[in-house]
Amino acid sequence: MTGSTPAPFTAADYRTRMDRAARAAADAGLAGLLVAPGPDLVWLTGYAPTAITERLTVLVLAPGRSPVLVVPTLEAPDAAKAAGADALTLRDWTDGKDPYAATAALLDATGRFGISDNAWSMHLLGLQKTLPDTTYASLTDALPMLRAVKDKAELDLMAAAGAAADAAYEEIRKVPFAGRRESDVGADLADLLRQFGHSQVDFTIVASGPNGANPHHEVGERVIQQGDMIVLDFGGLKDGYGSDTSRTVHVGEPTDEEQRVHDLVREAQEAGFRAVRPGVACQEVDRAARAVIDSAGYGPYFIHRTGHGIGVTTHEPPYMIEGEEQPLVPGMCFSVEPGIYLPGRFGVRIEDIVTVTEDGGRRLNNTAREMALVD
Repeated sequence: MTGSTPAPFTAADYRTRMDRAARAAADAGLAGLLVAPGPDLVWLTGYAPTAITERLTVLVLAPGRSPVLVVPTLEAPDAAKAAGADALTLRDWTDGKDPYAATAALLDATGRFGISDNAWSMHLLGLQKTLPDTTYASLTDALPMLRAVKDKAELDLMAAAGAAADAAYEEIRKVPFAGRRESDVGADLADLLRQFGHSQVDFTIVASGPNGANPHHEVGERVIQQGDMIVLDFGGLKDGYGSDTSRTVHVGEPTDEEQRVHDLVREAQEAGFRAVRPGVACQEVDRAARAVIDSAGYGPYFIHRTGHGIGVTTHEPPYMIEGEEQPLVPGMCFSVEPGIYLPGRFGVRIEDIVTVTEDGGRRLNNTAREMALVD
């Protein structure tokens, strides 16, 4: 079961994104953007090189100029097939020629540019050597909100990814837990995500018993036992957009304390969600969730931020954390995922992806947040 195939993005969609990025660069006082292969390049052009090598590939965006994608000649045919290729100019370079000189001709020799976080240092240093008076800023630092606000088509894809993750959760609750290794259940989860349309599985956390007190525990060989609390956290990419959800289940009946802690996290998650509305600072979502846990005396055991942005990657700005004053804007998507982690004992986390609407927030995960009992 994979659901209907979404309509592909068009060259016009990519042109709109590139125009928006160039304007954002100008507003930030930048001479332009240099975008290396990776999530930003895919989002802006639809082009993902089959292999990322030492050969320079870079998209050059500058206010008032047409976008140019500099590519190795041997990769130009693939780049020309990208969905956004008609919205830009390809400029290829052959082995033995200087790709930095070819790129430098497109740049202001004294400008300051935003550059992809994942650009290779050899390429940045090559550009600096060719244009010694240029300066550079990390794209995340210079334009942290570049991909943060999703349009309707993107929101539809995010919702579909969330629904697929929800379907995987409903099915995983039916499998045996007790007597099996965490890695066995993790493999089941990965298979289910693919069954429900994910092309990429980024993580399947199955943290049982004391392992649940480690928020980023990876599946291990621990055998799940009767009476274990189990944190499930899983997600990946479906049709290019991310899912990420957490639920905490229990093998058999929980103790009074386990139920109380779970209910507290559920209350905190609800408080974080209800804080979501346009114009509110990201930190207010964190504060709302954290206040519930602090007031119950478990503050020292909530050891991470309340949430992170999600889109074409599963972690991206904005972040729901104290000190982040970025106001929420309709179309932003991020997690709301408070947790309590009691070392050596157990942990609880409940997570939904939420999108900001015109008057509040909408959950993209809709499975029950009450503690589920599993076998």
